[in-house]
Amino acid sequence: MMITLCRIRLAQRPLCAFGLRRCGSALAPGRPTTTNLLGKEYPTDDKTNITPAIAEKLGRKLYLQPSHPLGILRELIESHFNNFTAHSGFSPIVTPAKNFDDLGFPADHPGRALSDSYYINNESMLRTHTSAHEVEVFARGDRRWLLTSDVYRRDEIDSTHYPVFHQMEGARVFRSTPEGMTELEQDNARLSEHLAQSNIVIEDVPHSSPTNPIPSIYSNHDAERMVLNLKLSLNSLMLALFGGRAGSAEEPLRVRWIEAYFPFTSPSFEVEVFFHGKWIEILGCGLVQQRTLQLANIPHDVSWAFGLGLERIAMILFAIPDIRLFWSTDSRFLDQFTPGKISTFKSYSKYPPCHKDVSFWLPSEGLHDNDVFDLVRDVVGDLAEDVKMIDGFTHPKTQRTSRCYRINYRSMDKSLSNDEANALHTDVITQLRDRFGVEIR
Repeated sequence: MMITLCRIRLAQRPLCAFGLRRCGSALAPGRPTTTNLLGKEYPTDDKTNITPAIAEKLGRKLYLQPSHPLGILRELIESHFNNFTAHSGFSPIVTPAKNFDDLGFPADHPGRALSDSYYINNESMLRTHTSAHEVEVFARGDRRWLLTSDVYRRDEIDSTHYPVFHQMEGARVFRSTPEGMTELEQDNARLSEHLAQSNIVIEDVPHSSPTNPIPSIYSNHDAERMVLNLKLSLNSLMLALFGGRAGSAEEPLRVRWIEAYFPFTSPSFEVEVFFHGKWIEILGCGLVQQRTLQLANIPHDVSWAFGLGLERIAMILFAIPDIRLFWSTDSRFLDQFTPGKISTFKSYSKYPPCHKDVSFWLPSEGLHDNDVFDLVRDVVGDLAEDVKMIDGFTHPKTQRTSRCYRINYRSMDKSLSNDEANALHTDVITQLRDRFGVEIR
């Protein structure tokens, strides 16, 4: 299950299927009756909120480019799990049932809201996590698999958040038979020997607890061995990715396990590594709930799964300071990277920022922050480095609500003049007025 703690939590936000949130959303009036995505026409309706800036990103598949940081990281993880089947290329367009219902998300889960997710119409949406394909991958019969895809969530604008990002999840399936448990024991012995000979220190937690229980389908003994296999496998992955990069050659890699909660695993855990002087959350994981395995027609099997965000880890390992850079086509960015190699990004320029503020009275039906962020992305693309609400108040007599947003315009590849920034800002203000009916102050 995509236990990726969903995205770049350098900003303390969960990174995956395990971090969906927020509430309602205002939609632009006058939308076309159909929208073309990946060469197919889809009817629009009252739930449609996908924007041109997001539609343009479909099909880019950065994670399949061998010289791109995301492609390099994907291949490093796949080479570590070299006996796992690697999957990619699933369409990002899924049904809400695949994205939410099949994984046990309740009907009132905030991740379903228009403010959090991109809907094409009532029947189709852009996946918010790779777990949307988990049931079908389990149903294929692979006992070990990895799945990498682009995923989409409405989000704020800053250096660590982007509405399109990339996740990888993996799973290991065992048969709940004596033969399957023997295979499990042998794998545990192999991994334990490997880690015992490695320079790693692990801060562990119990394999289960009253607040992190074992599902009833498992015997306690089998579940304990399954969780041990999960921990050994992921400690080995952390060693492959961060060992020798976390400090001097003499210092051990420090890994910390923490109890967690995810709707589709139990017991569940988060994994952190100590890197450059601080603990950094890397992934989420756990034993797969029986519901998923039943939907995949493998009800007598048992499995663990993990999920991670590629941008999150790539920003750490490659020292990439701004998530927008992953989408850059500038050769000064792309030419710095070599397939199969982790290298430190060297900033080729830091152009000056240009701050512009916009204040307005909200329309009577309200306006969600993510609607403002999506509008800014549509109008100026990646020229907005960050957008923050810096002031808000309700008038004591009229009860009208005012907000002020500060937009930081800065290109990653060239210098913006004040006149250029003013023209961009004027377009943003015009679109705010035309799309949402705000009254500019």
